[in-house]
Amino acid sequence: MFDRHDPFYAQLAPLREFSQLADPERFQPVPGDWVVGAADIVDSTGEIERGRYKTVNMVGAAVISAMINALGGQVFPFVFGGDGASFAVPGADAARSREVLAAMRRWAEEEFAISLRASLIPVADIRAAGRDVRVARYATSDGVDYAMFSGGGLAWAEARMKAGDYAVSPADPGAQPDLTGLSCRWSNSRALNGEIVSLVVQPTERATERDFADLAQRLVVVSEGLARGGHPVPPAGPPMRWPPPGLALDAHVSREGGNLALRKLLLLGQNLLIWILFRTGMRLGSFDPEHYRRTVSANADFRKFDDGLKMTLDCDGPTLARIRQLLDEAQSRGKIRFGIHAQTEAMMTCFVPSATQDDHVHFVDGASGGYARAAAAMKGQEIRA
Repeated sequence: MFDRHDPFYAQLAPLREFSQLADPERFQPVPGDWVVGAADIVDSTGEIERGRYKTVNMVGAAVISAMINALGGQVFPFVFGGDGASFAVPGADAARSREVLAAMRRWAEEEFAISLRASLIPVADIRAAGRDVRVARYATSDGVDYAMFSGGGLAWAEARMKAGDYAVSPADPGAQPDLTGLSCRWSNSRALNGEIVSLVVQPTERATERDFADLAQRLVVVSEGLARGGHPVPPAGPPMRWPPPGLALDAHVSREGGNLALRKLLLLGQNLLIWILFRTGMRLGSFDPEHYRRTVSANADFRKFDDGLKMTLDCDGPTLARIRQLLDEAQSRGKIRFGIHAQTEAMMTCFVPSATQDDHVHFVDGASGGYARAAAAMKGQEIRA
């Protein structure tokens, strides 16, 4: 679907090979009148320590689902970061984006007692600061493609957000973002090759774009030597159990201010039917559970560029050792900062506009801290430096 305001992003041809995204020439600068939105959870590491990582992931993904719903299917670039999300939209959608971010801040606080910060930053200001916002599209399957970012502008925007600049104030009490389609009914996927490794790599000021592109290309080549390129979700999709482990979280997300207990009961019934369909392979109308399972895996977003490289890999020991060697060498030259967090399982948070279409979106992260813990390790390197 073409953007009714600005066809820039919709007209970008999606790339089919992830390794192509290591090339800076594959990215195009967004128009100068666009804005960047960014949101993340304050003290996400503390929330994880309290056992709330599934909630952290859900709130981060909720920012994206709320924006997709608010823009009515309009195509725009976004990226999921584990404990938050970022996006870029035309200036004509700035007011609506501000409303979404304001509602998200209020909802996260009232529903989960989570402090979400958010900012909306003009691309013109980012460029005035010497950074850029460039995007590309990467197609994981015929049904879904994801935005990739380069140019340093997204990282700059996130830093300004954390400093309190360009802040979006919370909406009035009771604000409810539209989170239709957001869910987490799948169980976690266990590592088959060794460990689920969450990796975050960012260039330093000393690294040129070509420096980082060369390293990213080498890391991607190494990871693609893994079974299925390190894809952490089984080909037939993650396991499903009843009752689903995320039932309470789904109830919070979908109750829209209604009674939580009643919503849980309704979801129990709905998920029982879904579980039976997946267990038996029975079709329901045009819904084919076997096809849906395969599409879930194909559509999963387990690696991305967002002014750096993030990957969640089902990784064996020798491959992880090679990745660490490449990272250590680049860090010793002052070219990068990186963080790695290993765990036994991967988790997934989903946005499903329709279960009978192939455009459902699935955000993958490690199940015990993932990108947030890897980023915390990277910050630790910055402090020691």
